[in-house]
Amino acid sequence: MSLPYGKDFRPAWPLTSGHIQTMLSSSGVRRLLLPRAAHAVQEGAEAVMVDGGSGVRLTGAFTAQKARAEARGLAVLFHGWEGSVDSTYVLQTGSRLLAEGWDIFRLNFRDHGDSHALNEALFHSCRLDEVVHALADIAERWPARPMALAGFSLGGNFALRAALHTPRLGIPLSYALAVCPIIDPGEGLFSLEESAPWFYRAYFVRKWRKSLLAKQSAFPQHSYFELTELKQDLRGLTESLVMRHTDFGSLQAYLDGYSVAGDALMAMQIPATILTARDDPVIPVDAFEQLRLPPSVELDIADYGGHCGFIRGRDMTSFTDDYIAARFNAVADAASGR
Repeated sequence: MSLPYGKDFRPAWPLTSGHIQTMLSSSGVRRLLLPRAAHAVQEGAEAVMVDGGSGVRLTGAFTAQKARAEARGLAVLFHGWEGSVDSTYVLQTGSRLLAEGWDIFRLNFRDHGDSHALNEALFHSCRLDEVVHALADIAERWPARPMALAGFSLGGNFALRAALHTPRLGIPLSYALAVCPIIDPGEGLFSLEESAPWFYRAYFVRKWRKSLLAKQSAFPQHSYFELTELKQDLRGLTESLVMRHTDFGSLQAYLDGYSVAGDALMAMQIPATILTARDDPVIPVDAFEQLRLPPSVELDIADYGGHCGFIRGRDMTSFTDDYIAARFNAVADAASGR
């Protein structure tokens, strides 16, 4: 079977604009226009709690496939920052993989979805251990094989970092795919502040403040931030998070803590794919072009797609559905000896 590549994505105007792709990717308009099949993964989904280790609890949703006598495998999906298991792109990808015969597990990171009241400590992007622990729990409770992982934006970053650790921990992850992952968090934060249009910063800060207020409401006895801190810009609020709620001594040390830039992925032992777009206005393409990767990691840079968009046309479906399904199915076929 021939695999699709980023070069194959050639949308018509105005979807050749990275900004339009990015703005549509998580818009309410897109959710309304998507075909009903894009929501199929929600039908019959089982809401579950998984073990993040050390008393941490994370939420998720499991949906068993009905398209085949036996599942192709287990697909695990990670949303982006301030997204959830019900983000449009997660539902769309999950529904496509479900139709292809994959069992689906959609994981919420700490403080995402409606999970703010589960764990007292705040989410931050270096909380990788609990996500990896959750993967181990998921693999044990839903043992369909192979197990493949896909993540978007920050979820793509988590997917790549998790995949670096799963072999030595005995977690049977066969493949990881990251769509527009954060590569160099320091460069990404600078880009949002200095280069990207103001409305991207406004969007992320508004969603983060709303999440922090939900956390404060869930634990009123705990003072997470002062009101003056909540009024800061993205960099200032991130620095307050680091100094108040992490053991990192500086903002830069924290950002370096979840970077996968340079040669960080050279230790990858399982096959992986990174898909991004040259016109992504949120994550600069330079960081991808400077990656040093082993032969097992595929880097695919499309000309178009924006940030986690790759929207094909008026039906608002995404090229990434075909892209992910084709690669996941190839992994399943290889595992079965086809």
